[in-house]
Amino acid sequence: MCELLAMSANVPTDIVFSFTGLVERGGVTGPHKDGWGITFYEGMGNRTFRDCKPSCQSQVASLIKEYPIKSQAVISHIRQANRGRVSLENTHPFCRELWGRYWTFAHNGQLSGYTDKLKPQRFQPVGNTDSELAFCYLMDKLAERFPEKPKEMRQAFRFMAQEAAKLRELGVFNMLLTDGRYLLALCSNNLCWITRRAPFGEARLIDTDMVIDFKKETTEKDIVTVIATRPLTHNEQWHTMEGGEWQLFKDGLPVASGRS
Repeated sequence: MCELLAMSANVPTDIVFSFTGLVERGGVTGPHKDGWGITFYEGMGNRTFRDCKPSCQSQVASLIKEYPIKSQAVISHIRQANRGRVSLENTHPFCRELWGRYWTFAHNGQLSGYTDKLKPQRFQPVGNTDSELAFCYLMDKLAERFPEKPKEMRQAFRFMAQEAAKLRELGVFNMLLTDGRYLLALCSNNLCWITRRAPFGEARLIDTDMVIDFKKETTEKDIVTVIATRPLTHNEQWHTMEGGEWQLFKDGLPVASGRS
C-alpha cells in the first residue's frame, strides 16, 4: 500500500526534514515506487508537485528536499499502485475547488466492490484509481449537504469524517484532507501523529542518517503537527491512531476528534 504524510502548523513552516524521510520509503527503505506527490498551501493558493517516478529517483523530489517551501498545511503521498496504472493522473494528492477554496486529498488503502456504490455527479475523476473516485464521491456529498459554505467549517469536516468512515466498509481507507486551514486525518489501520512545540529538541530520521535540532529552526511560539502512516523518527513519541479514529487539526493543534 501507499504511505501518507501531512503537516499542520501555526506559522509557515517547511517540511523538508519529514519529507526527506518519506522519500526514502519510495524505493529505498520501502516498496512505494509508483509515484509521489506533495501539495503546499500558501494563503488561498497552493503548489502541487507530482511525479510518477519513484520518489528516491525523482529530480522533482530532490528539488523539494533542497527547497524549503514554507506552508501551514501540507499533504504528501508515495504510491504503491493497486488500482489504476502508474501515471501522472493517478498520482496523489488530488485537488478540487469548492466554496472558492482548494481541497486536497490523499488516500492509503484499497477498496473493493465500489464501482456501483461510488457514482459522483458534480466532481469527476480524471484518472482511474479508487482513491480519486472516493475523493470525488466525498466532495459530492459535501456539496450536497452544504450548498453554501457553512459559517463554522468544523461542521463540514465532521461531516466528511462521518462520510469517509463509511467507506471503511469497502476496504482499507486511511485518509488525509485539507482546505488549507483545517486538516483531517482518518485512520483505518495505520496512521500516527506528533505535535512539536517548545521546548524543542533533536529528532533523528528512521529511514536515513539525518538529525535536526528544532531549537535552532523554530521559535518558542511555533506549533507543528506531523501526520504519517508510520513514525518517521527514532527518538520521539508518536501518537498511534486506532481504526475508525479521526483527528482534525488547525494551526498545528488538534481541535476535534471522534470515532466511527
